[in-house]
Amino acid sequence: MIKTLAAALEQRGYTDLTPVQQEVAKPEFDDADLLVSAQTGSGKTVGFGLAIAPTLLGDAEHFEPAADPLALIIAPTRELALQVKRELAWLYGKTGAVVTSCVGGMDMRTERQALNKGAHIVVATPGRLCDHIKRGSLSMNGLRAIVLDEADEMLDLGFRDDLEFILGEAPAQRRTLMFSATVPRAIAALAKKYQRNAVRVTTTAEQTQHADIEYRALNVSPRDIENAVINVLRFYEAQNALVFCNTRAAVNRLTTRFSNRGFSVVALSGELTQNERTHALQAMRDGRARVCVATDVAARGIDLPKLELVIHADLPSNSETLLHRSGRTGRAGRKGVSALIVPTKLRRKAERLLQGAKVRAEWAEPPSAGDVLARDEERLLSNPVWEEEISGDEQDFVGKLVDRYSAEQIAAAYLRLHNAKVSAPEELSAAAPHAPERDRKPRSSEPFGPSVWFSISIGRSKNAEPRWLLPMLCRVGSISSKMIGAIRIQQDLSFVEISAASVDRFLEGVGPDMTLEAGAVLKRLDAAPDFASTSHDAKPPHGGKKPYDRDASKPKPRGKNKEKWRPKQTASDDPKPKRKKKKGAKPSAKSKGKPHRKGSSNTSPSRKD
Repeated sequence: MIKTLAAALEQRGYTDLTPVQQEVAKPEFDDADLLVSAQTGSGKTVGFGLAIAPTLLGDAEHFEPAADPLALIIAPTRELALQVKRELAWLYGKTGAVVTSCVGGMDMRTERQALNKGAHIVVATPGRLCDHIKRGSLSMNGLRAIVLDEADEMLDLGFRDDLEFILGEAPAQRRTLMFSATVPRAIAALAKKYQRNAVRVTTTAEQTQHADIEYRALNVSPRDIENAVINVLRFYEAQNALVFCNTRAAVNRLTTRFSNRGFSVVALSGELTQNERTHALQAMRDGRARVCVATDVAARGIDLPKLELVIHADLPSNSETLLHRSGRTGRAGRKGVSALIVPTKLRRKAERLLQGAKVRAEWAEPPSAGDVLARDEERLLSNPVWEEEISGDEQDFVGKLVDRYSAEQIAAAYLRLHNAKVSAPEELSAAAPHAPERDRKPRSSEPFGPSVWFSISIGRSKNAEPRWLLPMLCRVGSISSKMIGAIRIQQDLSFVEISAASVDRFLEGVGPDMTLEAGAVLKRLDAAPDFASTSHDAKPPHGGKKPYDRDASKPKPRGKNKEKWRPKQTASDDPKPKRKKKKGAKPSAKSKGKPHRKGSSNTSPSRKD
């Protein structure tokens, strides 16, 4: 290894290289093109920095004065490009290298001035790099090496044409290194076209993905998704936590709620400017914020060294996205947690995602309020501050506290002050138990039990249907669907069976006037209705519409003559009384059935029905 780079690594605290760094820095690969499978957090930035060093420096330990770029590093996002620039700046710091960046969202004039002064290494995003090449502000004549970092993401983001343009403009005699989390067909085709006999590098560490990440799948009730996220944040109290959502609206909603609950939170979404994104990430790095809520696209390429927790508030769309999200934590030997919030109905999807990603997750319930409080107590008692000696500056005030208050009062006050600084945990409802597909049995037809029958003054003639009546009864009567038994629809009436234990609650919710929605009247029956004498097995009208006032004897209007459905109204309800026709008004051509003629006072074009 070149001495100046070895000294930089030693100064940075590197004792051992990661597997990918060791592999790509082998002397036998000094002149070879490389196609490397490298997961996020595997140390690949330092890896390709070491790999291209012999190509850039040769036998020298320091660079000559900067002129045209010798190396080009291409990254998919601005954040990743700036992160790569920082890493290469310290790695090549003792060699005298000039490392500059060309990324979207920055002032292009400043970048052009930096390129005119000369640079040894340029780190860029594909779109901005194409602009500089086409404008002639970046010369590729002296280029010796090109590195494509996160090549699969660049193709996913639609940069294929830009990459092919850049590689086509580069000198033929160069090294090309491609780093990608996966090597799908598109990456293999790109490598075949623009690399020369590339060496395929796959390390053992990459084959056992995310070994330093603890995956947890938390089964929750659908209405407790956000509450579960709050409890997970409180349970782990991570230095940095990243919460993933699938939409900008969800990011904004969670950010607002977390802020209201006292979390120091920032948001990352596509609607932010580059300056706002930079400030948000800097707040996470310097400790002013501890929680970042982001979408997948906005979080690509970001690096938070203290990130200990990733929460998937919304499940990712595929296994690759799951790995990219989770790979933000557990980097460079550090431990991390990736928690999937799984509503009961999405259990199968979560299992498929984990299976496709080839990772195992521990299935459990999210931390309860009691779990969070117990963890708070554990953290308090294990805090090393209890073992520290009382300083001279503290002695006088400590004496005043001891003289004025008892030990119990002091402890209680300390606990209250601590609790005031953190958000209270949420009470979670129990999620429905999950049964594997093969163990699920059809619902048994068990007897409903003691019940009371009611009649409703609407039936099949008014388009009444169980799928409309059931939620309406639950809503009006403040009961659950489990408290409702059979629903029978007749021609002019409907009958519903209510659990005897829930009748009082149901009647209290309905009210003394016994009126439901759409003017339907409810009546309690003394006994179960006799269905034998009525034909109640006929199919209800198609469409499942709510009861409306339409004469069933008249043909149903269709096409352009189809009238809009309206609830039944009385004359006093009519908001728009009919206007009286003026005396002597002539009927229009349309009312006589005549077609419109050119020059008619009615300028609307005629249409054939």
